[in-house]
Amino acid sequence: MPICHMLFLFFISHLTISSSLDCNAADRRALLNVKSELGNPPELSAWLPATNCCTWSNVYCTDTGRIYNIYLFSLNVSTTIPNSLGDLSELLTIQLQTILGIYGTIPPSFSKLTKLELLDLTNTSVSGPIPDFLSRTNLSALDLSNNKFSGPIPLSLTKLPNLRYLDLSGNSLSGTIPPGLLHGTFRFLYLSRNKLTGEIPKDYGNGDIDTIDLSHNRLTSDASFLFGITKPMTKIDLSWNQLEFDLTRAVFPHHLDYLDLSHNKIKGKVPKSLQDTPLRFLNLSYNELCGEIPNRRFMVYHNADSYIHNKCLCGAQLQPCTT
Repeated sequence: MPICHMLFLFFISHLTISSSLDCNAADRRALLNVKSELGNPPELSAWLPATNCCTWSNVYCTDTGRIYNIYLFSLNVSTTIPNSLGDLSELLTIQLQTILGIYGTIPPSFSKLTKLELLDLTNTSVSGPIPDFLSRTNLSALDLSNNKFSGPIPLSLTKLPNLRYLDLSGNSLSGTIPPGLLHGTFRFLYLSRNKLTGEIPKDYGNGDIDTIDLSHNRLTSDASFLFGITKPMTKIDLSWNQLEFDLTRAVFPHHLDYLDLSHNKIKGKVPKSLQDTPLRFLNLSYNELCGEIPNRRFMVYHNADSYIHNKCLCGAQLQPCTT
């Protein structure tokens, strides 16, 4: 289950959904404005002025009649993100998913949403820079994946003290990765398929990070500080970068089950520690590794595709080693 969905279910479980109590009048006006700004799509035809908006589709109310969640997906519209979303002052979550006709930038009205904990804006045509005013919210999860955002990752995101899930993958972001983007426990960082450059900040080798995916960028230098037997990571994907370091003595987290280091400039040998790492997926192909591939314990589950196009690897499913 995607983490944003997990967080959404968590939010729902901590609130009482009420359809018997009429919704707040200001919230009803704001929702009707949202509908109008979207061009009155048929999916929102039940949003009518003389009805209780707590019974409307695509929204949830608290037990005091305030709108705390709005979720819209696959709408056939051509417009910008409704400014009136910023008038729903009790919002905890906004989910706008797979609406390719949504374009423009994130509206400044979102800066008024000081209680917002989850912003899920995915698979749209929204563009421009990621705005600094998102730091005025209370985000613990921010998913802006598969859009058209450009420019650097703003340093202002580091000011969100509860942010533990960040997905900016599938955009055109450039520049370096700021340190200190994540806080708290059970952290997730997805920055794949951008145009990011420079070194990976050392602080991402510390703390309770479950997943780090920095694949398909232009990152350089050493990333071995991300590895370590006591680290809690379950997934590391650094493929399709320009990373250069010696892998020989690397030791990997006990719970790691996904490791992709392919398409880099990694040297040395396949580390023997991988024999004790229960990986579900391993890819070390297209690097500069050399020597015999360890072949005991968990290594027997990985085929030749995990090692092809290296400098001089041998053994396992590749050509036999010569003495």
